[in-house]
Amino acid sequence: MDSQELQKIKNKFDIIGNDASLNRAIEIAVTVAPTDLTVLVTGESGTGKETIPRIIHQYSRRRTGKFLAVNCGGLPEGTINSELFGHEKGAFTGAVESRRGYFEEANGGTLFLDEIGELPASTQAMLLRVLQNGEFMRVGSSKVEKTDVRVVAATNVNLLYAVSRGKFREDLYYRLNGIQIDMPALRERKDDIYLLFRKFASDFSEKYSVSKVSLSHDAIIALQNYRWPGNIRQLKNVAERISAMESKPVTAFSERTEIDAARLSAYIPRESPDTIPVIAGAQRGEGLGESEKQMIIKAILDLKQEIDSLKTVVYGGGAAIPRIAANSPAEAPREQSAPAVSPAAGVPDDEAEWQESDTPSATFSSEEEEEGSLSLRKAEEDNIRKSLEKYHGNRKLAAAELGISERTLYRRLSKK
Repeated sequence: MDSQELQKIKNKFDIIGNDASLNRAIEIAVTVAPTDLTVLVTGESGTGKETIPRIIHQYSRRRTGKFLAVNCGGLPEGTINSELFGHEKGAFTGAVESRRGYFEEANGGTLFLDEIGELPASTQAMLLRVLQNGEFMRVGSSKVEKTDVRVVAATNVNLLYAVSRGKFREDLYYRLNGIQIDMPALRERKDDIYLLFRKFASDFSEKYSVSKVSLSHDAIIALQNYRWPGNIRQLKNVAERISAMESKPVTAFSERTEIDAARLSAYIPRESPDTIPVIAGAQRGEGLGESEKQMIIKAILDLKQEIDSLKTVVYGGGAAIPRIAANSPAEAPREQSAPAVSPAAGVPDDEAEWQESDTPSATFSSEEEEEGSLSLRKAEEDNIRKSLEKYHGNRKLAAAELGISERTLYRRLSKK
């Protein structure tokens, strides 16, 4: 696609920017539009993912049909099946008449399913069926209906991770991911940031009949160096606030208001010290998210428990593991006598698990080993604390996420 044609598409759909990854996303959308391939649009919230389905619909053979956009995360779980597939009269309380769902309404056109990762399991199964053979049933009906709909889905979460956690069907993921189009984050489009700001400031100047806001050179640099976690949506909000607060009524002598970095800083949120910084130019997906970190910590703690259990079996439940002197590595450890019966024998599994993990471990003279043990204990405490905060102090749910029993969690809390 040549640059002139690409610019026409941008003008038509009000797309601002010249970033190569943005251009690539538009080109892929136009290329796959004439097919019926299911498209999955990925990217952070606020990156403009909703524009891609409109481009696909407009350049497809279905452009004369309906284009419907549905935010799956905004539909109540109790009525989402009815919203998507319709229902019969009397199917549930409040169903006073039959209703067509979005899949029926969009027959012959395109259906955009935003926040697809928020779908409940029952709806995922129904969606898989309609994607495979175009068949579905209204809620409260046993009659199979047919529809011919092009589906474009979008998500701001890692669906593969959701699949690994059992939150999203693997077969549905691969069915949706016929073609993947990735929308870049705003921080990856540094040269486009001021272009977008200037466009938004111009729009608000016209809307409110005030002078147009422009930025000094140092303010432009500050704007580009901010991370923009809310992406384009956040930038637009900041531009509107600046226009409202800094602009003046238009006169023959004041058609433009320039602000510097110091004044701009009042409108840009300060970075939280807890926020992990993003390295400029780094590719998305290189860093670990909080969930992935917790999984790694849990795996390390589980491995430590298994090692402690093995130590108990080898050296005996109540015996200390022989000390290995750092200054005499060749000295063989003295033979330890293990009791015939483990202290944990006859104790319920939960008790045995805790007794094994409490068994004195090897006493090494190496400071590195001691520091490693302290780090693991700190990581374990942090993991427990985060799980309890996540479930508002519900120990049963926290224990289930950590993969331990409630009794074990109680003991670990009392030991902290």
